[in-house]
Amino acid sequence: MEHITFLVAVVIITALAFDFTNGFHDTANAMATSIATGALRPKVAVTIAAVLNFAGAFLSVKVATTISGGIVNEKAGLQPSIIFAALVGAILWNLLTWLRGLPSSSSHALYGGLIGATVVGVGLNGVNFGVVLSKILIPAVASPIVAGLAAWGATKLAYRITRGGREKATNKGFRTGQIFSASLISLAHGTNDAQKTMGIITLTLVSVGALPKGALPPTWVIVSAGAAIAIGTYMGGWRIIRSMGKGLTDIQPPQGFSSEAAAATVILTSSHMGYGLSTTQVCSGGIMGAGLGGPKGEVRWSMARRMVYTWGLTLPAAATVAGLAAFVADQGTWGVVLVGAALVAGSGAMWMLSRRQPVHADNVNDTDVTPVEVPQAPLPTPATTTVAA
Repeated sequence: MEHITFLVAVVIITALAFDFTNGFHDTANAMATSIATGALRPKVAVTIAAVLNFAGAFLSVKVATTISGGIVNEKAGLQPSIIFAALVGAILWNLLTWLRGLPSSSSHALYGGLIGATVVGVGLNGVNFGVVLSKILIPAVASPIVAGLAAWGATKLAYRITRGGREKATNKGFRTGQIFSASLISLAHGTNDAQKTMGIITLTLVSVGALPKGALPPTWVIVSAGAAIAIGTYMGGWRIIRSMGKGLTDIQPPQGFSSEAAAATVILTSSHMGYGLSTTQVCSGGIMGAGLGGPKGEVRWSMARRMVYTWGLTLPAAATVAGLAAFVADQGTWGVVLVGAALVAGSGAMWMLSRRQPVHADNVNDTDVTPVEVPQAPLPTPATTTVAA
């Protein structure tokens, strides 16, 4: 452990802070539909999600190795300051989209930050663009489509099977099923997303020689990453839960169960194959597919468009912020301190803005809330669009 300097310790703490934001940012992936349909009470839902996120962190390390030895070239001379800059870009984008109630991808924010900081700090040779294409970009396009089609088909089948049955009894059965399907997504989310922080910490330790190249995450890294994402999940990403549960479509229990089952299948399969996909995009695609497969066949396309715009912006926006942070951090100790101060100031400002119109377990299913105004927010939507506060 003699290799773990102060800067490395700062990077590890920042990585766990990102993992925490990943947890509360992505709680909606597993629990938004269950909360919206009444299958689970809000606090019960986030507690289940937190426990299973922690458990899921121990199931696999294939996604972690995609990050620590796949996206970036470990032999390119990566320094802890570059990884720190990458995390700063990812965290700030996560917090901005959380403030606006937009279900963007924490995963892509991390990938974008890592790519942008590496290109600035090391050069283009520091990024394995073939891996980025095959393990990130292609799954980013394909996974929500696959999940949407699967959810659409499952929803059609669910309504066909229960046709003629009593609606009250049918809905009760599907709500019970949602407890299990939402739990499976939580487990899958821990398997996929907690590994990303494991990969970042492992990459940092490799960069200073504390671990050999190609090493798997140590046990303490797995435990700490799982704990950080679990705590963040328990805090509840209520703003994004509202957007996904009520903003995309008026989802009913058969649709909720179908979307969750489809999303869990896609996430678990992709984790097994080492794809670092976005669980947010998968779950959002599942909800849209279930909405189209329902009796009304409707999706609120204005919200869907805003989400897709945000998905497209996430990688380049996080990369730009992280690239700038890497340039400053590379100037020396004062640069690292300045980047850290910017992270604290930016995070604090967005938290203060969020307190103007707080969302919590008691009002998460309300829809008549005025959006939080974010001055000069760089999103391609008007500030007056209805957003989860």
